[in-house]
Amino acid sequence: MGRGILGLVGLAATLAFAVPVGLLGLDMLTRGDTLLGGGFLAVAALMVVLQEYLTTPGDVPERVVDRLVGRVAKEPEGDSGTEAEREGPE
Repeated sequence: MGRGILGLVGLAATLAFAVPVGLLGLDMLTRGDTLLGGGFLAVAALMVVLQEYLTTPGDVPERVVDRLVGRVAKEPEGDSGTEAEREGPE
């Protein structure tokens, strides 16, 4: 499923907060503090994963509309081509 513009903006905002936390975790790991570094890396990963897969009350109307549009706007299976193509040469 494609990501809409608002989804991309939300992901960018999440990454703006998650990347510094992840970099802090990497820095802590390289300095030898494995527990704190691993914890910060886990928090950064969780920030991105939760933003991507957690359904919030604001997401519910968007999902309902996506499902309804998919059902209403389906193209009939038998209709392929334009009307002129179906009639054939005259």
